Amino acid sequence: MPGKTAGVAAALVTGPELLKQASLYYHTLRHLRPVQFHARLRSRLYRPQASVVRPLPAACAHAGRWMAPPRRPASQWGPASFTFLNETRALTSPADWNRPDWDKLWLYNAHYFDDLNAVGSEERRTWHALLMARWVAENPVGHGNGWEPYPTSLRIVNWVKWALAGNPLESAWEHSLAVQARWLRRHIEWHLLGNHLFANAKALVFAGLFFEGEDAGAWLARGLRILRRQVAEQILRDGGHFELSPMYHAIILGDLLDLVNAAGAWPGRLPADTVAQWRDTAARMLHWLGAMVHPDGGIAFFNDAAFGIAPEHAQLLSYAERLGIAPFAGTGPTPVTHFRHSGYLRLERHPAVALLDVAPVGPDYLPGHAHADTLSFELSLFGQRVVVNTGTSCYGSGPDRQRQRGTAAHSTVEVGGADSSEVWESFRVARRARPFGLQVRHLGAAVEVACAHDGYRRLRGRPVHRRQWRLTDDYLRVNDTVEGRIRGEALARYHLHPAVAASGDGPQGMLRLADGRLVRWCVWKGTARVVASTWHPEFGRSVPCQCIEVRFDGPHASIEFSWR
Repeated sequence: MPGKTAGVAAALVTGPELLKQASLYYHTLRHLRPVQFHARLRSRLYRPQASVVRPLPAACAHAGRWMAPPRRPASQWGPASFTFLNETRALTSPADWNRPDWDKLWLYNAHYFDDLNAVGSEERRTWHALLMARWVAENPVGHGNGWEPYPTSLRIVNWVKWALAGNPLESAWEHSLAVQARWLRRHIEWHLLGNHLFANAKALVFAGLFFEGEDAGAWLARGLRILRRQVAEQILRDGGHFELSPMYHAIILGDLLDLVNAAGAWPGRLPADTVAQWRDTAARMLHWLGAMVHPDGGIAFFNDAAFGIAPEHAQLLSYAERLGIAPFAGTGPTPVTHFRHSGYLRLERHPAVALLDVAPVGPDYLPGHAHADTLSFELSLFGQRVVVNTGTSCYGSGPDRQRQRGTAAHSTVEVGGADSSEVWESFRVARRARPFGLQVRHLGAAVEVACAHDGYRRLRGRPVHRRQWRLTDDYLRVNDTVEGRIRGEALARYHLHPAVAASGDGPQGMLRLADGRLVRWCVWKGTARVVASTWHPEFGRSVPCQCIEVRFDGPHASIEFSWR
């Protein structure tokens, strides 16, 4: 996703504010890799153009079979009308591709060309052809949002997919496609790494397969070299993507399945051992994602996550089956699924599913999509979401983004009004929480998980948050302890899904689920109240909901949700 390249606005600050800002920069920058520094400088200074506009390489006919990938919802409603991020606008002039008064993420989506392969795209071929011709004419090489590496990468893949679906590209579009690939090869996002680098490499592979000749061979070789290292680094041994966001995990899994699909469309062009590695990795990723979705089929909201951006789990599972890939079987059904390398647990005792975050915020050098959500959790009962994290509705710099990344927006504990990890700006993290002391125990009919984190040790009194979950067939009890002196107050929050209606204040109350079932909540330690909150299931969308807020009684707070 875009936005991570946005700079930090300069500000005139003095005294304590200057020291605070210096601390944020130091604790953010000290984790970066050297390549991220010099690649950022190079990306600002290096702007080759003439060298990428050369004669068109020949297209390479695909002899194999291209399987239909998952389809996104339609986003184009007329020749120039589009809905992205729940906002509809019209691109009526060349300047609209780069309107400074429009949200940058919305504009990026306009440059992706996702609608070429969306639901019902066959009925919009005439619009798509007009749009591609417009894009080529109105976006000169190297200028504007559309030539930033991430939208360039997604657009290359979408144009190639469109051609594979039986839509011939005109010569001007093929020439532009080759120019875009040449440009991308010189603008790899080494300064960002992560999912951006993965998207760059995937696009080079697609372009290298679509064309043939010296240029195409160079794109293909470069893309494969990057992927060879990035698949091994980004996909952890338990199958989770290392940025620790279920949404980005699903995006990368879709990318990997597309690469396997492309290998079948151009048989013999890719090394067999590479394709075998992709297939094995995709199987592990499917297993991970299957455990990180709720019974409703949607992803859990840990770190940056929202619906409508990545393919759904069911779509990816069906796509993998068409490609002959089955999820890694694991060890079979169990009350606890523990992803030791990515740091998540799924607890399941009928009718409850609890998803627990005992993970670090992400790779030290790449925490851009991290939230201050350590030791948060989500709970479903009877197939319905009950306790949630509040999701993500925006990527722009501002108070909404800061609030949604903050600890108070998650079902965990806030100490002294501070975030457990120092999230700041749109995609930055300074000092970050690290979990420790994880214990998982089976106690007869109960499963008990305990963990702590050190994110608040930077505060005066060096407090430590410890949390314990105890799940049975009848209840979930959450016990919290804050060790050390607390300046201010400690609050545990339990954000509720909008379909859940909460009643009661003080020690106990009821939750009415969407189907009318009742769940009792009871606070054993602390003082509770029900307050207003918001849930952000999609970009550009905010839904009112409720939150049970528990103020600590000394160092302790405890709540129980029971359903029998």
